[in-house]
Amino acid sequence: MDGINLRERLPVKREKHRGGATEMDDDLKKHPGRSVKGFFSRRRDNVLLGWKEDRDFSLFLLVGFLAGIAGGINATIFNNYLNDVYHLAADVRGLVELPRELPGLLIVLVLAMLSFLGDIRMAAVGMLAASLGMLGLGLFSPNFTIMLGWMMIFSLGTHIVMPLTATIGMSLSKQEAYGSRLGRYSAYSLTATIVGYGVVWTGFKFFHMTYAVAFIIAAVFYVMASFVLKSMHRKQAPIRRVKFAFRKRYTLFYCMSVVNGARKQIFLTFAPWVLIQIFHLDAPHFAILGVIIALVSIMTRKIVGNAIDRLGERLVLSLEAGLLVLVCMGYAFAAELVPLSVAVVIIAICYILDNSMSAVEMARSTYVKKIALEPGDVMPTLSAGVSFDHLIAMTIPFLGGLLWTTMGYQYVFLAAAFIGVLNLILSLQIKIPEVAQNDIESQI
Repeated sequence: MDGINLRERLPVKREKHRGGATEMDDDLKKHPGRSVKGFFSRRRDNVLLGWKEDRDFSLFLLVGFLAGIAGGINATIFNNYLNDVYHLAADVRGLVELPRELPGLLIVLVLAMLSFLGDIRMAAVGMLAASLGMLGLGLFSPNFTIMLGWMMIFSLGTHIVMPLTATIGMSLSKQEAYGSRLGRYSAYSLTATIVGYGVVWTGFKFFHMTYAVAFIIAAVFYVMASFVLKSMHRKQAPIRRVKFAFRKRYTLFYCMSVVNGARKQIFLTFAPWVLIQIFHLDAPHFAILGVIIALVSIMTRKIVGNAIDRLGERLVLSLEAGLLVLVCMGYAFAAELVPLSVAVVIIAICYILDNSMSAVEMARSTYVKKIALEPGDVMPTLSAGVSFDHLIAMTIPFLGGLLWTTMGYQYVFLAAAFIGVLNLILSLQIKIPEVAQNDIESQI
């Protein structure tokens, strides 16, 4: 059937849906001999061509999807694993963060030593280390001490990948699209976490899945992500050793990293612990919360990315800081003001909001990219920020655990609210130069 006959037979439907069919109608009008089938064939070819032209970014999105599944599994079960297998008290739970965050403190040194590999291969190594850690947690942790060793290996892998995700994503983007491209990666990763949460919920609810099996499944997905990274063919800049970039120009970023790290570590350590120890939520419950978080975050990540591009990092980070102060107050006072059956819902909502705000982290990355004196400063500055973040993160959970034990969990989150106010003050100091100092197309 040719295009003219199609329009003659469906004149009313075409007019009714004119806004959604103009591209096909215009194509058929310009080329009357072409068929509808041919139009869709050409569209398919254009999509394939676009994929080939942007092949590395497409593979990068696949990496985010595979790692997202693994991360979703780990995030859902790890705190319940510590509680159910090792029966930790709040102060000991805080101490666990010391070895867990030590790799983050040392990450700037680790990346400097591995810099001869280039950013993509370093990320692949990080994925393999995360996989090895997951495998050790699942199969080779006969006691608490050995478990801590495997946990450190897993943490090392994820901390290697952490700053590289932003640098790789921005190196595959133009400056005006940094936020939206990183937002797209985050959206793929978050979509994948739903799969990870689904694996945990289904496995624990219906198939008597053990923690060991869950860790092994996560390890497999990290391995797959590593192999996809190795298949990327992006032409990298000449490999050079990462130099430390402790410049006065980046002082505000370092301060924000420290303060944000302190606030974030309180949430990561004690927010799920409140739900586990006070309200007795198990792994399937956390899987459900995880799905809700992922769905909310999928809707917000691209919005956040676009907001960074259009409104700027200062406004986005300031709004995040203000919202998280309110979340801290919810954690602290919900059980005091309403019945426990209502308080658990309020705290669960706070938990969802807190985790959904993780998308704003990319605003700190784009801030560094925009103020960098040279492209080579970006990755070492981001990794230095991670190290500063974890320098404070290693001590905060220990102090938080003592505060919980001696005064109650409410005071832990009051301290977090105070830190959140400091974060807001720092975010309001952000200024982006009108003209970026780095080349838009530079490879990091």
